Formats: sequence, C-alpha cells, structure tokens
Amino acid sequence: MSEKKREGKRTARERLAAEREKQKAADKRRRALIVGASVVCVLGLAAVIGVVAANSGGDDTESNSAGPVVAPSGALGKDGTAIPVGKPDAKATLTVWEDFRCPACKSFEQVYSPTIHELTEAGQLKVEYHLVTLIDGGMGGTGSRNSANAAACAQDAGKFAAYHDVLFENQPVESDDAFADKDRLIDLAGKVEGLDTPAFRACVEDGTHNSWVAKSHEAFQKGGFSGTPTVLFDGKNIYADRAMTPEKLRQMVEEANKG
Repeated sequence: MSEKKREGKRTARERLAAEREKQKAADKRRRALIVGASVVCVLGLAAVIGVVAANSGGDDTESNSAGPVVAPSGALGKDGTAIPVGKPDAKATLTVWEDFRCPACKSFEQVYSPTIHELTEAGQLKVEYHLVTLIDGGMGGTGSRNSANAAACAQDAGKFAAYHDVLFENQPVESDDAFADKDRLIDLAGKVEGLDTPAFRACVEDGTHNSWVAKSHEAFQKGGFSGTPTVLFDGKNIYADRAMTPEKLRQMVEEANKG
C-alpha cells in the first residue's frame, strides 16, 4: 500500500475519532443539564418540605396580629379561603394551592396556565385558588403574605386572574423578598388594565386581607399537604402524577364535561 493511501486512511481514522469524542462531549453536556435540572427540582422539593416543617408550629406573630379576617370579594369554600376563577356551573373543578414566591408554582403556571385559561374561558373548568405563605416561613420575609394580600385586593376589583399571572411572570428569585415591597406590588398592578386605583392601593398598603391570608395558610397546614403547588382535580392530587401533562388535564376535563 502506498504511503499516500496509508496517510489518507490514518487521516480518516483521526477524523472519525475526533467526531466520536465530540459526540461524547455533547452527550456528557446534555446529561449534565438533565441531571442539573433534576437536582434543582429535588432541592426545590426538599426546601418546600423543610418549609412545611418550619411552619408546622403555627403562623408568625405579625400575621396573627394583622386584624380581623376580611375575605376578598366572592371568596368561596370552607372559611371563605378559595378565590374562584371560571364559570360557577363548570362541571370540572381544579383546586390550586400556591405561594407567589414559590419557584415550583411558577413552573406549574408556565406549563399549565395556557390550557387552564382556555378551559376556564370555554366554561368547562372552574379553578379555586388558595394562597399560602410557605416561603416566608422558610426563607424569612413577608413577600408571600404581601403578594397574596395584593392578589386578594385584585380579586376585590375583579382582576384576580390577570394579576395572579402578572405576579408569577415577575416572580423574583426565591431568596429575594422583593414582593415584601408594597410599592413593587402596586407597580405591577399597572400591567393589569384598570387595577391600579386608589382602592387597590389602599388595600395593598393597609394589608386589608393579611389575616385572611393567614387563615388560608392555616387551612393548608390542616389539610396535610406536602408542598406547593398542590393541585387537585375533583379532589385528587394530580400534580404528584409524573405522567400528568396539559393535554392529559384537558382530556380529564373533557371527560368530566361529558358526564
């Protein structure tokens, strides 16, 4: 075999080896990303579980001394802790327990909210939102409580659903208690048409619904739930179902509406 042919085969082998190494490196990076995402989810769950434990002794003193319980307009359920969205006669019900500082809650909203909006607007699904303060208890601060109060104030104005979405879209990192700043919560109201009014501002600044938020959090604790978000479909926990997807939720709602 000529020297030229031997050189050509060697070069081809080297190129093939280089391509294999490149592919191995790409696969390694991809696996690292997957594992990294899984670790974040696991750590987030661990943090939530830790927060549940931290809160098991009761609500903070400030919440307990926040004054009389004033439920937002239209609140439903036991003790009036549920904020309803959707038509009351919808045959399927989704119950959602959320904390506006909770990253996992934001992830849930990013994935499921388009489907939930579509189904509620079609009259097939009604959602009952319950607001809790897990992250305040675990990380410190008052952002969970203040944002929940502001969302209740938005409910008074008939703007809960839109403001709820704005809060999650503008959620600070978990360790940043930015939602404790009432001026920030009022600024975000400017993203919802017609919400930034003197009545809304006074409600936010006065903490009108703080005791109601504490009552909602107490109901969460008494319910024995393990973390946020907790998502129940007609009473069954579906967020714990690893096979759950927006499309599967849609199918469940459509089945409920056939009955």
